[in-house]
Amino acid sequence: MVFYFKARPEAGDYTIFMGLDKHENEELIKYGFLEDIWFHVDKMSSAHVYLRLRKGQTIDDISEGNKVNNIDVVYTPWANLKKTASMDVGQVGFHNSKMVRTVRVEKRINEIVNRLNKTKVERKPDLKAEREAVNAAERAERKLHLRDKVSSI
Repeated sequence: MVFYFKARPEAGDYTIFMGLDKHENEELIKYGFLEDIWFHVDKMSSAHVYLRLRKGQTIDDISEGNKVNNIDVVYTPWANLKKTASMDVGQVGFHNSKMVRTVRVEKRINEIVNRLNKTKVERKPDLKAEREAVNAAERAERKLHLRDKVSSI
């Protein structure tokens, strides 16, 4: 089960999602998109939360919200997540620690949490099929671009 949330349209109408448990987190790690930004409360057992950016956006285009007081939240692009066979279920590392950012959250803003919870939807997505569909669309776009490039020569 994956939980989906919607940010306010004025915030960019982002999709935010997280797995029900560490096994769902494994699937989200495995089939993430390049546009996904991964969030986790540092040094605490907590959910892996993802924010899906739109094409062309970067990690610099987002702002942070919070759920509890006085915590550090680490975040990095999905492509920077590193998973090895020796890691426990739901555990991740990073390919490049310089790409990992940390934000200190001093005070929980209940208004944000309550608003997000009102948009919560539970789904059982086929993450592998979603990822394959995105890959196929990207391949088709590259082929079209290449075909246009060749025909203009």
